[in-house]
Amino acid sequence: MNVMGHLQQLGRSLMLPTIVLPAAAVFLALSGLPWASMGMPSIHTHLQTAGETLFVFLPYLFAFGVAMGMTSNAVTAGLAAIAGMFIYTSIINASHYELEPTVFTGVIIGIVTSILNEKFKSIKLPEYIQFFGGPRFVPLIVSVFSTLWAIVMVQIAPTIHNALIELGDIVNSGGGFGVFLFGFVLRILVVFGLHHLVSHVFWFQVGGYQVPGGHMVFGDLPRFFAGDPTAGGFMAGLYPTMMFALPAIAFAIIHEAREDLKPTIRKTFTIAALSSFLTGVTEPIEFAFLFVAPYLFVVHALLSGFMMWLTYELGIRTGFSFSAGAIDFLINEHLATRGWLIIPIGIVFGLIYYVMFRWAIRRFRIPTPGREEGSQLDEWAGDIPYRAPLILQAIGGKENIVQMEACITRLRLKVGSDKLIDNNALKHLGAAGVIRLGGGNVQIVFGTYSELIREEMDKAIRRDISRVLFCSPVQGRMMPLSEVPDPIFAGKLVGDGVAFMPEKGELVSPVLGKVIHVYPSMHAIGIRTPDGLEVLLHIGIDTSQLKGHGFSAVVKEGDQVKPGQLLITFDMQKIRKGSKSLATPMVITNSDRVSSWSFAPFKSVKRGQASVMSVVLKERSGGGETA
Repeated sequence: MNVMGHLQQLGRSLMLPTIVLPAAAVFLALSGLPWASMGMPSIHTHLQTAGETLFVFLPYLFAFGVAMGMTSNAVTAGLAAIAGMFIYTSIINASHYELEPTVFTGVIIGIVTSILNEKFKSIKLPEYIQFFGGPRFVPLIVSVFSTLWAIVMVQIAPTIHNALIELGDIVNSGGGFGVFLFGFVLRILVVFGLHHLVSHVFWFQVGGYQVPGGHMVFGDLPRFFAGDPTAGGFMAGLYPTMMFALPAIAFAIIHEAREDLKPTIRKTFTIAALSSFLTGVTEPIEFAFLFVAPYLFVVHALLSGFMMWLTYELGIRTGFSFSAGAIDFLINEHLATRGWLIIPIGIVFGLIYYVMFRWAIRRFRIPTPGREEGSQLDEWAGDIPYRAPLILQAIGGKENIVQMEACITRLRLKVGSDKLIDNNALKHLGAAGVIRLGGGNVQIVFGTYSELIREEMDKAIRRDISRVLFCSPVQGRMMPLSEVPDPIFAGKLVGDGVAFMPEKGELVSPVLGKVIHVYPSMHAIGIRTPDGLEVLLHIGIDTSQLKGHGFSAVVKEGDQVKPGQLLITFDMQKIRKGSKSLATPMVITNSDRVSSWSFAPFKSVKRGQASVMSVVLKERSGGGETA
C-alpha cells in the first residue's frame, strides 16, 4: 500500500472512536438540568460522571479504534492495543511526573499495534512455545513496546508536557489567520478523505487546560467540554458552513435543475440539505459539484476558511461532539460563548452561497444533478441489497477487491486494478463521486448509506451463489420491459429482462458467452452464457419486416464474445421510419433458470456500461451448461 493508501486508512480509523462522543455531549447537557429541584440531586453527578468518563478514556478508545481500523477489524490487534494502553498508563501513573495519556498516545499505540500485527501475526516459533506464536504473539510484542515507550516517556515527561501547552500557544498566536488556514485546508482535504488527519491534531492535541480536579486535558474539543472558555475556536466556524452554506448549495442545485427532473432532484437534495443542517454530513452536496466545477470547490473552501476566521474574531467559542450540525449546536449551546451569533452569520452566508451558486451554475453551464449528465444521488432505502451486486460488478468484481472498508460517507477500497472500475456505472448506481488516490486506493462517495452498502457487498462476496452480471448493450436510456410497445415483450412471454431506447446504432454483447443464433434479418441475436442462460437481444419492434435493410452483423453463430464486444451495427433513421419503435429488449429466454433479479435505475446508460442487470441462478444438480 502506498502512502496515500496508508493515510486514507488512518483517516477512516480516526473516525471510529469519535462515534462515542455524542453520548458524552448528551450526558453533559442533561447534567445541567435542575435535578435538585426535581428531588433527584444525585442524577446531576451520575450524568456528569458518565459524560466526563468518555473523555477520560478517549486515549484508550483511539488506541482500540486505530488498531482495529488499520488491521481490518483484527480483534487480536484491538485487544493488544488496549493492553498496551493499560501498561503505558500504569507506568506513567507510577512515576512522579504528572503526564496524562493523550489521544496522541492512543493513536501512536494503535498505529504501532497495526504494524506489529501485520509483521508478526503469522510468526512461527519452536514447537514447544508455538502457543505464543501467530496472532497470540501480537499482544506480547505490543506489551513490550508499550513498556519501553512508557519508560522513555517518563524520562522526557516534563518536556512533552510543556511542549503540548506551548504548541497550543503557538497555534493561538496565529489568531484568526491560523484558523482561516485550518478551515481552508480542512475543506480541501475532504476531497481525498484525509481531513480527519488535520482536524484530529487541532481538536484532540493542541493546547492544554487544567480542570478543577488538577489534571490536564489537551485539544480544542476536550478542552471545550471541560469548561475552557478559550476553547472552540477551531470548531465554531464550521457551523455556518454545515448548517447554512451547504444546504444553500443544495437548494441552488434544485432550483437550477430542469423542470422535468426537479421533482426527483428536489427530493434527493432536500434530504441532503437536511442531513448537512442536522448532522453536519456534507459530502453528498460537496461531491455533487466537486468534479464538474472544481474551481467552485476551491472558492467554497476559501469561504469556509473565512467563516472560521470571522467567528474567531467575533469571539464565538463553541464546539461539537460529532459534527457541526444543528443537533450538536442545540445540545452544546449551554457551553458556548456568543454561540447565538452563529445563526445570523449562517443566514447571511447562506444567502451569499445561494446567489453565487445559482449564478455560477447558470453562467458557466455547470452540469450539476438535474442538468445534463451531472452526478446522481438517489434515495436508497430498501434498495441497497439489490444494487450491491451491481456496485460490486462496477468495481471490477470480488476478484478485484483487495480490501474494502467504509466510513460515514464513502467506501474506501484497495483494488487490484483501478482500471477495472466503471465510473459511469457507479454514478448510475448512486455514487456522488469516485476518487482515485493511486496505488489501487479508491474512494467512492455514496453518502450516509456507505456502511450499509459495504455490508451488502460483503454478503454478496461471501455467498456461494451463481450470479450473472449484464452490461448495457447500447448507449441510450434503460427502461422497464413493461414499457416496450409490444404485448409479447411487455408481457414477458418471450422472457424476462429489461429494454433500452438506443441513441446510437451499435449493439454490443452484454455478457461473456457464445453466439447461438443470428437471425437472417440481423435484427436480433441470441447468446448463451457459460452458466447456460440464453440471452436474446432484439433491436426495435416489428423490425423483422425490414428484411435486414439497415442492419449489419459483425459476428456469426459459434463466435465467442465478451462484454462490450460489437455485435451488430444498425441505421437508426431507417429503422425508426420502417418499424413501430426503436425499443430494444434484452431478455433471458430460459428465465426459469433465474432465482432472483436486480436492476439498476432506469436512466441513461453508456454502451458497455457495467452493472445494469444482475441475476442469481437457481441451484440444480446437473450444473451449468458450457458455452
